[in-house]
Amino acid sequence: MMITRWWNVMMAAALLWTATPATAGRIVVGQPAPDTELTLLDGSKVALSSLRGRVVLLNFWATWCVPCRVELPLLDQYYRRTEKHGLRVFAITTEGSVPAYRMKPLFAALAITPAKRVKGEYANVRAVPTNYIIDRAGIVRYAAARAFDLDDLNRLLIPLLKEAPPAGATGG
Repeated sequence: MMITRWWNVMMAAALLWTATPATAGRIVVGQPAPDTELTLLDGSKVALSSLRGRVVLLNFWATWCVPCRVELPLLDQYYRRTEKHGLRVFAITTEGSVPAYRMKPLFAALAITPAKRVKGEYANVRAVPTNYIIDRAGIVRYAAARAFDLDDLNRLLIPLLKEAPPAGATGG
């Protein structure tokens, strides 16, 4: 009886956890993406605002996360095919992953851009994988704590990649 009650409480907590947004704060689908600064694996920094004109996918993952380990190669293959159309993909490791120096061989084989740190609203990710898609105009078009499959990527990214960059966008 006590185990059944414990199980029910745990399941209810899990449902509440998955029903909450992936982050707290100002990241809202349909609204401008909060600017942030990514620290890449090589130590360089990229401001999200410098990428206007490109479609940006921010993927938060961890080495211990099985869905993340399946999703990462898919994102890399997808990026290799669509980069020329204006896509940028950043794979941002979360706390609890192996040290950055141990991931260098992995990212040497991948085309997507690895990041080890993020500032701002995006630093509040509570679940992995969590993905954000930001369109060429800097508007958040997708935010969810779940892994992508190929159908998701095509459904969400192809229409955005077909859009023209806004006037004056530099798209770094």
